[in-house]
Amino acid sequence: MKTLFASLITLLALAWGWDIARTPADPNVHALWLGRQQLLYLSGLLSVAMLSLAMFLATRPVWLEAPLGGMDRIYRSHKWAGILAVGLAALHWLVEMSGDILKATIGRQGRVPDEVFTGWLDVLRDLAEDMGEWAIYALLAMLVITLWKQFPYRPWRFLHRAMPVLYLMLAFHAALLAPTAYWAQPVGALLAVLLAAGVYGALNTLLGRIGKARESRGEIIAVAPLAPDVTTVVCRLGPGWRGHRPGQFAFVSFDDQEGAHPFTMASADQGDHTVSFQIKALGDYTRSLPQRLRPGQSVRVEGPYGRFDMGRRQRRARQIWIAGGIGVTPFLAWLASLQAAPDKAPAAELHYCTRDQASDAFVPRLRALCATLPTVRLHLHDARQGAKLTAAALGVSGKTEIWFCGPTGLANALRQGLAALGWRPRFHQEAFEMR
Repeated sequence: MKTLFASLITLLALAWGWDIARTPADPNVHALWLGRQQLLYLSGLLSVAMLSLAMFLATRPVWLEAPLGGMDRIYRSHKWAGILAVGLAALHWLVEMSGDILKATIGRQGRVPDEVFTGWLDVLRDLAEDMGEWAIYALLAMLVITLWKQFPYRPWRFLHRAMPVLYLMLAFHAALLAPTAYWAQPVGALLAVLLAAGVYGALNTLLGRIGKARESRGEIIAVAPLAPDVTTVVCRLGPGWRGHRPGQFAFVSFDDQEGAHPFTMASADQGDHTVSFQIKALGDYTRSLPQRLRPGQSVRVEGPYGRFDMGRRQRRARQIWIAGGIGVTPFLAWLASLQAAPDKAPAAELHYCTRDQASDAFVPRLRALCATLPTVRLHLHDARQGAKLTAAALGVSGKTEIWFCGPTGLANALRQGLAALGWRPRFHQEAFEMR
C-alpha cells in the first residue's frame, strides 16, 4: 500500500513540477499568490488522484491481487486512499479560502491572472466550482461517519453508496478547472488516465456491475449451530463457481437488502461446487443469521478472493501457523485439503488461541484433522487456564514464516514481541475490514 501511494504521489509531483519548470516566471505575480495557486493545483491533483484510485480499487480488480498482496490489501488500500483523498480535499479547500487572508495582508496586486472563458464553458466552470465545494463538504461528513466505528454498518453502507456520485462531481470539477496548459503536458495525460479509471469505477458501482463476472448463485443446503456464537452454513453453488484454494474468502449475499459480506471458506474444494462457512456472531446481521437462514434459501457467492494460500508458503522456511477464534477457518480449510495426501503435508506448528478449549467447538475438529497429519503439531492456548501465546513461545529461529489469522491486537503483540527478540520473520496476515 505504501509503495503504491508513494509511487502515485511521486508521479504526480514530478508531472506538476514539470509544468512549473516549463512555465516562464511572471515578474508581476507576487510569490505568495503564486505559491497559493500552485499549492491549490497540487492539493487538487493529489486529492483527485487518491479518490480515483479508491474508486478503481472498489471494482475488486483480481489482477491486482498478486502485486498488492490479496483482495484484503486492495480493500485496505481503497479505504486509506479515500481517507487521504478527503484530507487532501480539505487542504485544497483551505488553500482556496486563504485567498481572503492574502487580500487582507498583501492586497490584490500581484495575483495570478485568471484564464478567460466565454459562453457555455464559462457557465460550466462556475457549475464545476460549486459542485466541487458541495462534494468536499459531503466527503468530510462521510469521513467522520467512516472513522466513527460506533456508527451502525447498515446506514453507513447506504450512505456509502453516494460515493460514486460525489466522485463524478469532483471529476467534473477537476476536468473543468484544471489549467488549460495541463492538457498539453504530462500532468494532463496523467490526470486524464486517473479520471478515466475513477469514472470507470464509479459507473461500474452505480450500475451494480462489481463482481458480477465472479458471482455464482446457489442454495443453502445446511444450517447448523456449531457453538452459541458460531453458525455453520453449507451452500451448493451453480456451474459458474470457479472453485477455491484453501484459505480464500468470498463475498456472500443471503439477503439483497443487506448486501454482501466477506466470509472465509472453511472447507476444502472437493470439485462438487459445495462450500461451507463458519460465521461468528460479530454484529446485528451475523447474530440474526441462525434465525433467518434455512435450507433451500437462495444465496449469491462472489469470489474466490484472497492470497492466504498455503501454496504460497516458502518451501524451505519453518512454518508457524497461528489462529485466534474464528480466525481458525482458513486453517480448517488447509488441514482438510491435506487429508487426501497426508504425506505431502508440510511440517508446521499450529497454534490455536481459545478462550476455553473445553467448550470450543473448533478444538475437536482441529484435533481430528491434525491426528492424520503427523507433520502438523497442534498447540492449544487456553486463556481460561492462563495459557497466553507470546512471541517467545513461538521459538522462532532461522528462516521462519508465520501465517496468522485472528484478532489484530494479538497480531500486533506478537509482531512487537518478535521484534524485541530480534526476529523479523515473514508474517502473513489478512487485513480485511469492510470500513
